[in-house]
Amino acid sequence: MIIKCLLALLYMVLGGVVTLALVVIIHLQNRPNLKLWHKVYLDAEFTADSPVSDFDGYLAQEERLFAQLNRQVLERLPASDRVPINRYHRGSLTDPGRWEKNWNRTFELTTPAPTAGVLLLHGMSDAPYSLRRLGLDLNEKGAWVVGLRLPGHGTIPSGLVRLRWQDMAAAVRLAMRHLRDRLGDKPLVIVGYSTGGSLAVGYALDQLEDRALPAAQKIVLVSPAIGVPRLAALSVWQARLGRLLGLEKLAWNSIQPEYNSYKYSSFAINAGDQVYKLTVTIQNRIHAAQQSGRLKDFPPVLTFQSVVDATVSTQAVFTGLYNRLAHGENEIVVFDLNRHAGIDNLLTTDPLERIAALHAEGNMNYSFHLVTNENPASRRVGVVSYEKEKPADDAVPLNLMWPDGVHSLSHIALPFPEDDPLYGITPTGPNPGVKLSKIVLRGERGVVQIPAAEILRLRWNPFYPYVHQRVITFLGL
Repeated sequence: MIIKCLLALLYMVLGGVVTLALVVIIHLQNRPNLKLWHKVYLDAEFTADSPVSDFDGYLAQEERLFAQLNRQVLERLPASDRVPINRYHRGSLTDPGRWEKNWNRTFELTTPAPTAGVLLLHGMSDAPYSLRRLGLDLNEKGAWVVGLRLPGHGTIPSGLVRLRWQDMAAAVRLAMRHLRDRLGDKPLVIVGYSTGGSLAVGYALDQLEDRALPAAQKIVLVSPAIGVPRLAALSVWQARLGRLLGLEKLAWNSIQPEYNSYKYSSFAINAGDQVYKLTVTIQNRIHAAQQSGRLKDFPPVLTFQSVVDATVSTQAVFTGLYNRLAHGENEIVVFDLNRHAGIDNLLTTDPLERIAALHAEGNMNYSFHLVTNENPASRRVGVVSYEKEKPADDAVPLNLMWPDGVHSLSHIALPFPEDDPLYGITPTGPNPGVKLSKIVLRGERGVVQIPAAEILRLRWNPFYPYVHQRVITFLGL
């Protein structure tokens, strides 16, 4: 009798699981149809296995890649997709070809007498555009700058389906060797944004193990992917199920119109899986370097991070990196919530409390700077600094303030000033197309394909002048 009951219970559970799986599959299959840019495979993309041995070879391969993009996508675009906001329709408002320079491609900003070399690494699904402004600022201060287009990026979203994090890491090594060849003994720096941040950390760990690699004297991280939500480890099963059943849509986390000139709107499951694998690998390597004593030679790091981040783990920046670093030259800047916005009463927990606890638990061998309201009654912000074995300083006014209607920064906001031509709220400079932060769509939910949460997400940083100043000072430019 007991066995029969257990079997009945087992069948009920299995039936429930199968039913739930079918409901999820049906829901995912009801999303918009895949387009040409989701299906075409560009085999001219660089991989770690490519017969490319230097940076010039990388650029030559990139040239072939974009020629292939033109032939296989732009020149074959169906008439139904030739619409004003499709980045793959030549002449559309979001066609990157309208810009004076296509910032989807690797760029190099030279200077006659460089004082340092800087490698810029963008995030997953992004393009070199995301660190364009910081690159221009650093170049103006005397740095020779390379904005690297990471493999799988800047072309079509399908580039994320087969991407491996090892491909991106191999491209980083080529770019660092290029900077060393160009600059000789001048100091080299890596600036990494989001996934570019984890690649920067990974390269620094590589250099601890292989002294033949050009050394990065300092590292700057912006919203770095040191840890990601555990759900990323499970989502890969969706793609595997899709391959098993022959359902192509299951390979995608989101399927959206490609309305952004310099960032994919659609996101492949594999992309999130590669970030997860990269962060796990980095955590294991940091632990090994700490155990062996090599971590004491890790280069000084300056990090900018929002206290709330829906893409990466803010806590992991402390637990996975800063609380393990050995020397005291490291700094982290955390942007608090806007305490003037009255959001405190709507929070389930205050994220700053957990961050403050993680900082207190750590080795304190770094400086912690909190950008927060001067007081809850003011939108003006100051910076409170916490140094090792010192009480917190009084808030130093920054002459900056929270804009009306903004309650926090976001993962994607930090590297963009408010006058950014594409993302800024007061865009200046040449932009021959759509200014994305000016788009405000009001009406009933579910009418347009672009999620409301994406439109509402802050895309620019009201405190970018502070980021600029801190980076310049940290790098000694």
